[in-house]
Amino acid sequence: MGTVKARVSSILPRASIVESPTLKLPNPAKLRIVLYPDPVLKKVAGEVREFSRDIHALSTRMFELMRADKGIGLAAPQVGLSLRLFVCNPTGEPGDDLVCVNPRLLELSGAEEKEEGCLSIPGATVTMRRATHVVMEACDVDGRSFQRIGTDLQARIWQHEMDHLDGRLIIDNMSPADEIVNRRAIKQLKEQFQPVRSTR
Repeated sequence: MGTVKARVSSILPRASIVESPTLKLPNPAKLRIVLYPDPVLKKVAGEVREFSRDIHALSTRMFELMRADKGIGLAAPQVGLSLRLFVCNPTGEPGDDLVCVNPRLLELSGAEEKEEGCLSIPGATVTMRRATHVVMEACDVDGRSFQRIGTDLQARIWQHEMDHLDGRLIIDNMSPADEIVNRRAIKQLKEQFQPVRSTR
């Protein structure tokens, strides 16, 4: 997720989750942020079934890529891996790094509209209505389950990244005004896109 500048559509039903095959990750150093319209961004990600050093290495690399692009959240599909995992940090402080594996949003309440960007759709911003209070359950990199409450920016990040895990993008929710504003950026991304073989 890119930085939020400041519509929850009715909460969508959870997408059908698929189990990931045996985990075989590429060299983390070779991972890069994939850009729209890469097909991996529209897939429903599979659940992580194995917790190993690969998950540690993957999350570390994702934080590196997120910070390099000045983002506050990044989902595994955004680095070409169709796995239910995301990393985030709303403050930029190292102590606030959070890795969420197989996350589920249990409760959502409140609502606020703000513009959101996305590291996989550079140059595009969309006004999104999100819940302001979220209860999330997930696992850490070692497979330990935890539950957290997020509000405001934290809650928005979690919802944005969960959309990525379910194959949804901010541009899927564009208003007519958003379509006009983002037309050029989206056109450029489509023209510059070069398909590569998926890493998953």
